[in-house]
Amino acid sequence: MPDDMREKLLAYVFANMADAVCITAKNGEIYYANKSAEKLFGFSESSTGRKIWEVIPFTEINDTLIQLFIDAVTQRRDIHSPADYMNNDWEIHRIHVSITYMEGSSNIFAIVIRDLTELVRVSSAFERYTSPEIAKYVLHTPGGEKQGGQLRDVSILMSDLRGFTALSTKLNPDTLITILNHYFEEMIAVIERWKGTLIEFLGDGLFVVFNAPNDDDNHANHAVSCAVEMENAMKSVNEWNALNGYPVLEMGIGINSGPAVVGNIGSDMRMKYGCMGETVNLAGRVETFTVGGQIYISERTKAKITDELFTSDEQSFMPKGAKTPMKIFAVDGIGDIHLAHKDIVMRDVAQRVAVSFSTVTGKNVDAEKYSGHVVKISDDMRYAVIESEAPVEAMRNILLDIGGSLYAKALRNDGGKITICFTSKPDCFTKWIDIVGIDPYIRINGGLGHFI
Repeated sequence: MPDDMREKLLAYVFANMADAVCITAKNGEIYYANKSAEKLFGFSESSTGRKIWEVIPFTEINDTLIQLFIDAVTQRRDIHSPADYMNNDWEIHRIHVSITYMEGSSNIFAIVIRDLTELVRVSSAFERYTSPEIAKYVLHTPGGEKQGGQLRDVSILMSDLRGFTALSTKLNPDTLITILNHYFEEMIAVIERWKGTLIEFLGDGLFVVFNAPNDDDNHANHAVSCAVEMENAMKSVNEWNALNGYPVLEMGIGINSGPAVVGNIGSDMRMKYGCMGETVNLAGRVETFTVGGQIYISERTKAKITDELFTSDEQSFMPKGAKTPMKIFAVDGIGDIHLAHKDIVMRDVAQRVAVSFSTVTGKNVDAEKYSGHVVKISDDMRYAVIESEAPVEAMRNILLDIGGSLYAKALRNDGGKITICFTSKPDCFTKWIDIVGIDPYIRINGGLGHFI
């Protein structure tokens, strides 16, 4: 190729490069700047002959960048470094600077600057719309953006706010989002501290996996520890809610461990990092048995726990398609971390109040109705005891007719005395409590607690 053609080709390439390119003398005077450099730094014809650091706005943000140029020139050395740069319009750019000293007859510096602002913005947004662990996996793992999955032994944590669906119908959208955002912010901080990966928000719930995509040999310990800290963090969540005039929130958590398929799921047009399989489905099922302030773990998770585990209740249920029941355990603590229980004081009601109720299967109310009498209720109005011969087993959801739909979960049935926890209260609940004979008041509850 003729020299003149080569020079024209090089000039064309430099002029149209997206990266900013500058050539300076050995003392830093600007010989040449391409269009991208002129746009980034605001160079003009008058810039030629001036030292490169003299045409950069002298602000505190630009101190590091200016010093890079001065160090390269005074020390005659190559420099490759990131830096922040504020232009004349007060816009801040994140850039990467490569300064190469070409010693010899020319004695010049070749400077190439890549503007990373958009890449950093996209990466930051990506981490906000997914979890940091998933973002790093997709962006930095070879083939991390491709479809495909792998079978891994994981622990799945599912959480849900009790009664929040009914509560949300009474809140305006701005208030609802404000409450949820603050709650999620507190919970996600705990999840990240225990190496959990947030897969997605499930309405007001959370779907978290441990041991994917990052390796975690202690994933069962970490999942349970995370759950206990999440429940304890509800105290600060509700203190903030009370301070701002928002309602008290209660959360239940279920955990199951076992094999699951994890990886990128979807199509070439749209993908997400997901987790699926029986282990995930059972974690969701375990979570449905909890009431506010309660954590249930499966026997599969319990078998993997190596730290000291404290449990207060054992139940069993028949998973769909299984031939044998599955045991679940109510967690009070693990290692040095314990639920901040409060004693639940049950008091006799002023008068035995008749009540009718039905059991609930899935999302359907069963046809048969039962009758009984409310004989005790807790000081915080979360729990009650009903005397009834109804065959209601522990962990069964029930619907009481009190002039409105009062949902509850049976915690135990001791020979016709059914202890229940209210999970969703209608507007008429306070009037009903007046009839029962307990002065209504609400206070923040830090956990499921122990009955006295």
